[in-house]
Amino acid sequence: MLPLLKAAGNSAIVLFSTVAVKQGMPFHTSVAMAKGALEGLTRSLAAELAPKIRVNAVAPSITDTPLASRILNNEEKKQSSGDRHPLKRVGEASDIAQAASYLLTDESSWISGQILHVDGGMSSLRI
Repeated sequence: MLPLLKAAGNSAIVLFSTVAVKQGMPFHTSVAMAKGALEGLTRSLAAELAPKIRVNAVAPSITDTPLASRILNNEEKKQSSGDRHPLKRVGEASDIAQAASYLLTDESSWISGQILHVDGGMSSLRI
């Protein structure tokens, strides 16, 4: 795909990380380690592929998807998880999709090597 992306002009790649890399959370060791490496890959690829291809990552917090169904399997658990976030809700798949979509469009043509934390404020706010 790399030759096609380079030939296309203003191409973009979006990878997916997790809030657990920046925040540090119990029981997230393996995923934080793997996604931490992915964040390094994001920055390194962005440097290597510039200026033809932009590379960024989205780092969400818990999102209401089938992957989180065991954790969010009733309204009480969903509310409790949402309350841990400054914006007081769990993320929706559309929150993550919209961020990724933005990073793939020309509207983000001056963004590369960034980790976009779409996490309800969890990685940077304390309230």
